[in-house]
Amino acid sequence: MTTRVPLSTLSPEDLAAFLAEKQAAYTALQERGLTLDLTRGKPAPEQLDLAEDLLRLPTTHLDRSGADVRNYGGLEGLLELREIFAELLGVEVAQLICQGNSSLTLMHQTVTNLLLWGGPGSPRPWKDEDVVRFVCPVPGYDRHFSMLADFGIEMVTVPMHHDGPDVEAVRALVENDPTVKGLWIVPTYANPSGAVCSQEVAAALMAMPSAAPDFRIFWDNAYALHHLTEEEVKSADALSLAAASGNPDRPILFASTSKITFAGAGVAVMAMSEANKAWFLQHLGMASIGPDKVNHLRHVEFFGDAEGVRAHMRKHRDIIAPKFAAVDDALTAELEGLDIAEWTRPTGGYFVNLDVLDGTASRVVELAKAAGIALTPAGSSFPLGQDPRDRNIRLAPTFPTLGEVETAMAGVATCVALAAAEKLSGQD
Repeated sequence: MTTRVPLSTLSPEDLAAFLAEKQAAYTALQERGLTLDLTRGKPAPEQLDLAEDLLRLPTTHLDRSGADVRNYGGLEGLLELREIFAELLGVEVAQLICQGNSSLTLMHQTVTNLLLWGGPGSPRPWKDEDVVRFVCPVPGYDRHFSMLADFGIEMVTVPMHHDGPDVEAVRALVENDPTVKGLWIVPTYANPSGAVCSQEVAAALMAMPSAAPDFRIFWDNAYALHHLTEEEVKSADALSLAAASGNPDRPILFASTSKITFAGAGVAVMAMSEANKAWFLQHLGMASIGPDKVNHLRHVEFFGDAEGVRAHMRKHRDIIAPKFAAVDDALTAELEGLDIAEWTRPTGGYFVNLDVLDGTASRVVELAKAAGIALTPAGSSFPLGQDPRDRNIRLAPTFPTLGEVETAMAGVATCVALAAAEKLSGQD
């Protein structure tokens, strides 16, 4: 096997030869007439099929207490389901509520409530502040950023490391600026990097002083159960850490079964302090007389208990883990040693984070599109889609078949190499 050297160290003649080689490979790629899509982190049909028995449930309309789930009531959600997810997420049953199918909806409701009325500890509704800012670790989840932008909330970025957000960067913002009202984090198998927030980082985030008395951390544990290896990482216990630090109202935890059962017909949960829970339910009670408890009971019957959820997720792992391996194999085969790209090898979650040569991410996406491979737009993992280094691309390998992932990623690797050669040759 030929040992590669960094592309930037090649002589002009060797670089020109490399560029010509990649241009020929790219022409061949275009001639294949591909139509492949790596844009969204959706469950594959085979994953959805794992939960097909939900369509035959529930077998009764009575919960454990004998209450009729078809009727009004039960704003906190079905107790049996709350017990299952309290165990899975490491929180107390009393801290958790179960609602509809979308945790994103619960996040939106929470921000809306804070804007309109403020929350526990707020001196005034957030809408009455001159400016409201959120700290956003990057790369991060594009839907978090687009939601904040829609509300007119300003976003301040900090780096996302392998063990969570840059604590000192967060601290510098939170301690000194009362307009900083929140921080958004995916703590377990982060979107898109796959990073896992360590116990130490989580403890620091929960304990640090804040200039805003109502500073909130939106703890979006969307991928807490989405392991890709036999080692199942346990999420940091944000609620207990916050309470022990004297900031019990700081974190609000969100999760759902959107990538566990049916993406459009699952259940979403929140966990929070007693004060936050009372506050949220007070406002929720103006919009609802209770969630879909029939669907709650359906999920209880399907899973049985927390171990049933874990066993179900191992079936998901068997389907998607080979696709993540295929991403790594393709990038390694084409790019390793060239010093033009870095990528994550996540142990959980739904994405691979690809950083290419500075200034070439947009070109890589453009080349891929022209070859029939759809990628998430460059910079999507940054607020307003603005990656200052134009190097970040989020890869989503779960939905396509394994064969499609292999084909698509071989093509993406060719595009990365070609874009880098163009840049270094002065042809960009």
